Amino acid sequence: MDIAFKCPSCHQELEVDVGAAGQQISCPACGKPITIPQADANNLKVGIAAHTSAAAKEEKHFSVPVTETPVQPLIKKALPSLDAAAKDGTRKLRIKTIRHIDCKEVGHDNFDNNVTDFLTKVGEDNIVSITTISYSYVEMGTQKLLVDFGVLIVYKG
Repeated sequence: MDIAFKCPSCHQELEVDVGAAGQQISCPACGKPITIPQADANNLKVGIAAHTSAAAKEEKHFSVPVTETPVQPLIKKALPSLDAAAKDGTRKLRIKTIRHIDCKEVGHDNFDNNVTDFLTKVGEDNIVSITTISYSYVEMGTQKLLVDFGVLIVYKG
């Protein structure tokens, strides 16, 4: 059987074996000293037979992290789409890079069409600057160093 009680300082719910009644322990959550109360009808918990085995009586020391600062979010929200940003009025500077190699398809060079489509989507009033870029890369198949071009577009979105 176990005694269920709460730490008077931090109100952490605790359970100990009835044989520990009257002993003084440190609260695993806040570390303050606690005297384990005597068993009575209000705090006595009757467990399943498996819980009264020697393995179940193994003493465990758990601590709960306590912090006074706000918790930092682990998952960040995705940026809103251009349409959503335009509707709610939040307009930040954004950058889009379009590489020539990414616009090539079998027998077709769609670089000009892709750049034109993007500029049309953003709108002339939202374009801050368009800068041409040239870069080099190693082609994996031939292991040759190739030079290519693209554009870097800064826009309000």
